Amino acid sequence: MIAKRVFDVCFAALALIIMAPVLAVAAIGIRLAGGPGPILYRAPRVGRQTRPFTMYKLRTMRSATDTAASVITAQGDPRVFPLGRLLRTAKIDELPQLLNILRGDMSVVGPRPEDPRMVQRFYTPFHYKSLALPPGLTSPGSIYAYTHGEAQLDLRDPERSYGEQLLPIKMALDNVYVSRASLRYDIALICRTGWMLGSALLGRRAFRLPPEMPDAERLLRDEIARMTA
Repeated sequence: MIAKRVFDVCFAALALIIMAPVLAVAAIGIRLAGGPGPILYRAPRVGRQTRPFTMYKLRTMRSATDTAASVITAQGDPRVFPLGRLLRTAKIDELPQLLNILRGDMSVVGPRPEDPRMVQRFYTPFHYKSLALPPGLTSPGSIYAYTHGEAQLDLRDPERSYGEQLLPIKMALDNVYVSRASLRYDIALICRTGWMLGSALLGRRAFRLPPEMPDAERLLRDEIARMTA
């Protein structure tokens, strides 16, 4: 764990230095195109061992005060402004989470953290297994959600479709990561994430299922069998 923390701090610090110009341009764009509101969005999340924390993102939606609005964003969500859509596609909106990594809230690689509302509504003991490690900027589950998951979300009720259709697969993939976690695996996932984003930005739309999928499906089958026994 010490080696992982040292790697996280070094990676996040270097990435912040390299991406500082991108963040500055994005911040100016949000101020000009995003309407009134803060540049940073402070998202409540559930972290390791259910510890709550605030996750930072660049704001990609028009500011609103509707507390009943969905915490899940589906394709075509009208709350997302055009520049915000680009930031989300390139995952530039996630870069402020490098600060979370430096603070110790997150790791570079780890199960993606969820909104407390989604945890309360959908989590089972199977899902809670993913909270054994610090949440991450990327993971097998988040890669799958990016390449395959958004198409599964229903704009009419994105929270329900996410919780019932996408979340079980995403959590199973992240539980596979929990069982295999190592620094070498982290580096491989970082490289896979970079390749995925680069390919998507160059126009690729079809991606293979993640190599963790067979083990994730086995975990899901075992959990279903346990619940129905």
